[in-house]
Amino acid sequence: MTGYGRGECARDGFKVTVEISSVNRRQSEIAVYLPRELEALESRIRDEINRRIARGRLTVKVALHAADGTTPGRVRLNASLAKAYTRELNRLAKELKLAGSVTLETLVRAPGVFQTEAELTDSDAFWPAVEKALRKALAALVNMREREGTHLAKDLQKRIHVLRKSVESVQKQAPEVAKRYEEQLRERIRNAGLAMPGVEDERLLKEIVYFADRSDISEELTRMESHFRQFDDCVKSKEPVGRTLDFLAQEMNREVNTIGSKANDSLISREVVTLKAELERFREQVQNVE
Repeated sequence: MTGYGRGECARDGFKVTVEISSVNRRQSEIAVYLPRELEALESRIRDEINRRIARGRLTVKVALHAADGTTPGRVRLNASLAKAYTRELNRLAKELKLAGSVTLETLVRAPGVFQTEAELTDSDAFWPAVEKALRKALAALVNMREREGTHLAKDLQKRIHVLRKSVESVQKQAPEVAKRYEEQLRERIRNAGLAMPGVEDERLLKEIVYFADRSDISEELTRMESHFRQFDDCVKSKEPVGRTLDFLAQEMNREVNTIGSKANDSLISREVVTLKAELERFREQVQNVE
C-alpha cells in the first residue's frame, strides 16, 4: 500500500527529521538512509517499523540538524592522533628515503584528526529523539494507508460479490448437467438408428453414473463458499490480511480451474470465464493490501 509520513523531534540543541514513504510490494522491504552519526541505530529503526508495517517497500530517510536548522558544525582537533600520524609518516618517509616532511594539509585529510560534535556523541543519546520522530512518521503513514485500505476493502467486496453470483449460477446449473447428458446420449442413439434402451437399462445407467461422478463439482463449490466466508472474516479483522487474501485468491483460482475442467456444460463454462476474469482482478488488487 502507498503512503507517506513525516515526523520531527527537537531536543538538547539538535533536531531529528524522519520521512517514510511506501509503495506496493508483496513482501516487506525496508531501505534506511541515515547520517553517519546515526548508523548504529538502523536495527532499532527497522524493528520499530516491523512492529507496525507488515508489507510493502518502505524508504526511510533520517536527517540530523542543529536546533537552529543547520547541521552540527562544531569540530574538535584530535591533537594526539595528529602527532601520531606525523611521527609515523616521517618514519615511513625516512625508511623509504623520501624528500620532504609531513604538511598540515596532509594531516587535516587524515581520518579522525578532525571530529564533528555528532561524531563525538554516543548514537544512543540520539535514540529518544529519533524514536519519537519515527513514531510520528509511522502514525502518519499508517493513517494514510488505512484510508487507502478502506477503499480497497470496498473494491474487493464488490469483486467477491460478482464471484458469489457466478458460483450461485454454477450451483443452480450443476444438477442439470447429468440430465442433459442423458438426453444427449439418447439423442445420439436415436440418430444412429439403434434400439432405444429402457429407462432401467443397466448400460445406460452405468454410463450416466460414471459421467455424473466424473463431472461432480460439489466439493469445489463447497470450498468456494468456505473461501468466501474466510474473506468476510478478513474484512472484519484488524490484523494485516494481505498474505491471507493472496493465499485465498490462489485457492479460489485452483477451484475455478477444476470446475472448468470437470463440468462439461456450456453454461457453466461461461460462468468459469467470468470467475477467472474477476479473480484475476481480485488477485491484482490484493497485492496492494497490508
